[in-house]
Amino acid sequence: MERNNKIEKDMRVLTPKEIVSELDKYIVGQDKAKRSVAIALRNRWRRQQVPQELRDEIAPKNIIMIGPTGVGKTEIARRLARLANSPFLKIEASKFTEVGYVGRDVESMIRDLTELAVNMAKQEEQEKVKTKAVESAEDKLLDILLPKPKKQIEKDTEEKRETMLEVVKNEPADPNSTREKLRRLLTNGKLDERYVELEVTDKPFPLIEIFSGTGLEEMDINVKEIFGHILPAKTKKRKVKVKEAIEIITQQESQKLIDFDKVVEKAIRRTEQNGIIFLDELDKIVGSESTSGPDVSREGVQRDLLPIVEGSTVLTKYGMVKTDHILFIASGAFHGSKPSDLLPELQGRFPIRVELNPLTQKDFVMILTEPQNALIVQYKALLSTEEISLNFTESAIAEIAKMAYEANETMENIGARRLHTVMEALLDDISFNASDTEEKEITIDKDYVREKLSEILEDINLSKYIL
Repeated sequence: MERNNKIEKDMRVLTPKEIVSELDKYIVGQDKAKRSVAIALRNRWRRQQVPQELRDEIAPKNIIMIGPTGVGKTEIARRLARLANSPFLKIEASKFTEVGYVGRDVESMIRDLTELAVNMAKQEEQEKVKTKAVESAEDKLLDILLPKPKKQIEKDTEEKRETMLEVVKNEPADPNSTREKLRRLLTNGKLDERYVELEVTDKPFPLIEIFSGTGLEEMDINVKEIFGHILPAKTKKRKVKVKEAIEIITQQESQKLIDFDKVVEKAIRRTEQNGIIFLDELDKIVGSESTSGPDVSREGVQRDLLPIVEGSTVLTKYGMVKTDHILFIASGAFHGSKPSDLLPELQGRFPIRVELNPLTQKDFVMILTEPQNALIVQYKALLSTEEISLNFTESAIAEIAKMAYEANETMENIGARRLHTVMEALLDDISFNASDTEEKEITIDKDYVREKLSEILEDINLSKYIL
């Protein structure tokens, strides 16, 4: 509950303007889309503040983003989920088909989202008990490094049995004992390079994991658990350094210390109240007016999606999960179709529609330089690991943007992703020779950009493969 309050507090602090400001740090332009998702996120917090009897009646305002590839649709949804500390799942609508056709069951996305939420909640709970887990791991490692004599083990067991029902205060350990000296060496990292032998649980058969995640939980069957009871957990001995051993044992101890029922309860609550599903390629499941062939399957996918988006209860291996308040953000290019071609019932569940603008040459310049994770910042950081200082002149950046824009105009328009291919082609020689070059300061100017990229752009047939 404490963590849930913290999430609500974070959401309350972030007003729509602040959410947009955070998104501006990573995404160039697309103000309408940012504004829509900011309102949708804020409305979640607002819903939590209204009286209980009205709270369940307020449905999330799902969004359809319409625009070409590479303009920021996925990135907006992903960054929004990070801001809200929400379970986030990106899935292509074209992966689903109705029963009778090859494809995944639409309910599997809710199971996948719940699994993500469980992992998030588990990590948070493990973080809370980390200090205690580290202490316990140190004690176990000291037992391996300095095994107790058999008589001492028997004595400790007897004392533990006698004091099990008593509240006792542990006597402070003798700081001059061998064990405490060894503990100080361990804490100070003096034993990190020593090897110890650990007994760790062997991983289960991948086949069982595959089967247990493909819908068998609908029949209330968990294959992994069934086989786990029949076959004892396999263990194997590994020889690892002390530093790695501490991490392994800490992980094992933290899993023992957390209450997994509490983790599941928290994860289901978070999935139901804060989950975000990004449904990409929605336009691919829009069928024409024909009544046979693959279009029947496309319309079937829409009909299967409808109850999930409307609000239903899905059975997962962690329990029942309601989808009533999960936020769905759908996207698609809608080149050969339009959102009004969707089933009317499904259209009604996506009341907010935002059109994203194609990227301009000016946008490309901003994408290269302004975001916190700008491409030029990334490449500078990568090459600095080879002690190379990489600099770009303003004219070079403008030329890169111009060439990327022209490549999109003359070939397939892949939006900002074109910049990745252009930058890779531009820095190919520098990246290849970075470890051997004596020149540690390299400046990329307009002439260098033209020299490297002009020939590729001129030969359109070749550029199809390279750019």
